Parts: sequence; C-alpha cells; structure tokens
Amino acid sequence: MTGTPSSVPGAISQAVPPPVSEPTARHQIRVTINGSDVAAEVESRLLLADFLRHRVGLTGTHLGCEQGSCGACTVLVDGAAVRSCLMLAPQVDGREIRTVESLAEPDGPLSVIQEAFTNQHGLQCGFCTPGFLCSLTAFAEEAEEDGRDISESDLDAQLDSSFCRCTGYVNIRRAAREAFGFDSGDTHG
Repeated sequence: MTGTPSSVPGAISQAVPPPVSEPTARHQIRVTINGSDVAAEVESRLLLADFLRHRVGLTGTHLGCEQGSCGACTVLVDGAAVRSCLMLAPQVDGREIRTVESLAEPDGPLSVIQEAFTNQHGLQCGFCTPGFLCSLTAFAEEAEEDGRDISESDLDAQLDSSFCRCTGYVNIRRAAREAFGFDSGDTHG
C-alpha cells in the first residue's frame, strides 16, 4: 500500500507522490534581467539567487550564508539592493533585476565603482565583491535620485551591510571612498 509502511519484512515502502497538479507549486514569470526579457516557469520555493545562478547562468551572484547576513548575493531589484537568498523567484515577476554582470559591458569600460575596486585592490578572493559592487551601486543611484550628499559615515554604514572574510576592509573602504569622491588614502576602520 503506497504511503504506509509495509508489513512485509525487507519490503520497500513508497512515499506518497506529490499531487500531479498543485496550483501553487509552479509559477510562470516574466522578468527583465540585465536588460533582457526572461520568461520562465519557476518552483514556488526557488530562491532568486538559485534562479539567477542555475537557471539563467549568471554566476556572479554568490551564495555565502544563505541567511541574508553576508551580502554576497546582493542584486538590484527595481533599483534597490536586495539579498537574493531571501527572495523567491516568483516574487520578481514583472520586475527588473540587475546583477553584477550588468555593471559593465563585457568589452566596455568598468563602472566607476568597479574601477575604484581595481585601483585600490578592493578584493582578495573576490567572493564578496559582487555584493559590495551591487550594494554600492544601488546606494549611489538612490543618493543621486534623492539629490542627497553622501558622507563618509553614510558610506561606512553602507559598507557594513556586507561581510568580507579576507581583507580586513581597508582596501574596500579605500575603493568606496575613491568611487564616491573622498580621499581614498584614508584607512580608518
């Protein structure tokens, strides 16, 4: 009998299969990713990070803690920095996603923030770098849109939203200061 343990010693019992048609199991979504329209059928529980990496092939989005703490999976959703390990793929239906791959064309110049990270050696292993780049990009775009000035303490608070396990943040802070027009030689914190 399917779904109940067999009374025959050594027999393998079968678990109850999932319903053939479960209305909330799959969703059709349409999303703009890095300027391209993407249509997909996604599972209800598929994380945005896994969708981007495994279904779309954009592996610049990294999974670190899978709890929203480290920031390595940060992408831009409708211009806002979002932890893609905390968002489900069905939630992005009709929205615009930008990943680290969108910050510069493959053969084009680097973005200002990418250039600063290069100039200041703002990475070591590079695992956290995509998250920092996306987070700082959203921060710069939001400040520009709001017409507000960013202070060094605002910038430091933004950098605190992501973890780097290798560098001690000195060069990351230098890179951020260069990108935002502050003296990049300042190394506190």
